[in-house]
Amino acid sequence: MNRNLGGVKMADQANVTENVARAWYEDGADLHPYKGETKPLQENPKYRPGDGKYSWFKAPRYEGEPCEVGPLTRVLVAYAKGHKEIKPIVDSVLKTLGVPAAALFSTLGRTAARGIEALAIGERNQVWVGELIENLKSGDTKTYQPYEMPDSAMGVGLNDVPRGSLGHWIQIENKKIKNYQYVVPSTWNLGPRDANSKLGPVEEALIGTPVADPKKPLEVLRTVHSFDPCIACGVHVIDPDSNQVYKIKAL
Repeated sequence: MNRNLGGVKMADQANVTENVARAWYEDGADLHPYKGETKPLQENPKYRPGDGKYSWFKAPRYEGEPCEVGPLTRVLVAYAKGHKEIKPIVDSVLKTLGVPAAALFSTLGRTAARGIEALAIGERNQVWVGELIENLKSGDTKTYQPYEMPDSAMGVGLNDVPRGSLGHWIQIENKKIKNYQYVVPSTWNLGPRDANSKLGPVEEALIGTPVADPKKPLEVLRTVHSFDPCIACGVHVIDPDSNQVYKIKAL
């Protein structure tokens, strides 16, 4: 938080909320995903300067703050915690580039983090493959856990996929899904401003980006690409009557 590598704390999913003040959804209070609602505006949403709403993305927040997710986040947390396999690689990168750790909070750092993770995972794969072979030899190949649908329950599934932190929340009632919400990496990163006008991570990253040629703002594109955005993962829009899929051209 606040780029403080010395103050990394474990996250608690109970502190996650979603804000819709600047998104094309019906206004409402910040809600935890367990109570999440997805109510698109009934009128045709159009961007109008000063209107306030400009995105189909909701704005996820952790303790009220926007948070970046993805390779850079994982590498920085691991580095701050002194992870024995990540820290030496990061130190080597910093030494080679001749920059301090603070320089990683950038497009450069986000791109470098992917290479750092690839190297760490590649080296670790040698260990994992060996362990897998030993497990197969011993007959320990269990990959399935028996499961029965409860009458009522609430559950959460958290994971970190290549693109970043992924969370699924479900509420079951009478053996049926009553509510299901998920917050994917691109929703975290590409989410818009919230009711307090706090920028989303991608918006924040673009502030102050030097552009050599305004007619060809490749620097802006490079920064956005460094987040590996997936709009389709973060936003799903369908016609509830016909279930027709629409093609949208962004101008």
